[in-house]
Amino acid sequence: MPKDADRKNNPAHVAIIMDGNGRWAQKRGRPRLFGHHAGARRVREIIEACPDLGVKYLTIFAFSTENWKRTQTEVAGLMSLFRKYIEREAQALLKNGVRVRFIGDRIRLDDKLVAMMDELELLTSGNDLFHLTVAINYGGRDEVTRAAKRLAYEIEQGRLTHDQVDAETLSGFLDTHVLPDPDLVIRTSGEARISNFLLWQSAYSEYEFVDTLWPDFTSAEFAKILSNYAGRERRFGAVLTSK
Repeated sequence: MPKDADRKNNPAHVAIIMDGNGRWAQKRGRPRLFGHHAGARRVREIIEACPDLGVKYLTIFAFSTENWKRTQTEVAGLMSLFRKYIEREAQALLKNGVRVRFIGDRIRLDDKLVAMMDELELLTSGNDLFHLTVAINYGGRDEVTRAAKRLAYEIEQGRLTHDQVDAETLSGFLDTHVLPDPDLVIRTSGEARISNFLLWQSAYSEYEFVDTLWPDFTSAEFAKILSNYAGRERRFGAVLTSK
């Protein structure tokens, strides 16, 4: 467990691109969905580790707007996995003080899954120990596009004028408007790209790309990454002068 002095330098909000489930399964001669189930179990371990590591917010990339291009079997399996995860974990999340939110465009998701997502958000709405945000049918460009449409509608209705629009105004229309921007974004599996994840919000985030496939990503490795983050100097575009 980290010392208090270390914890306060850890990121308050971590976002994770959980990549490598399919490859993890294929390396073992198993179908890709086997890897997704293993990855879902890993999520619980990382969630449970966060409070002791000083992490207040965790945002995970579960299904992107581009993932519909996968086979029908894999997509259907993932949707079933999301429903089972909510059923299995809902009471534990509630008991452990976790507030759950879902971001992304829900219009393409099936009605049963959307109803379960709504119910879990309502069930955990009074929690504040830890905040878990799950991105499902989410894409950064799609999110900004939807936000711009809502903003344009407000102008059209006369509730805003064009000269009132700035970065803060647009941020208020994003799916994440109630969340702080991520301090750190982690991507597993050795890929070094951001894959349309939190494009607006991660403008000044620190990034960490690791080779570990997501089902093998342990809380110990997570803690090590946070420790490395604590030693970074974040400038946010400014030049720090020596004392």
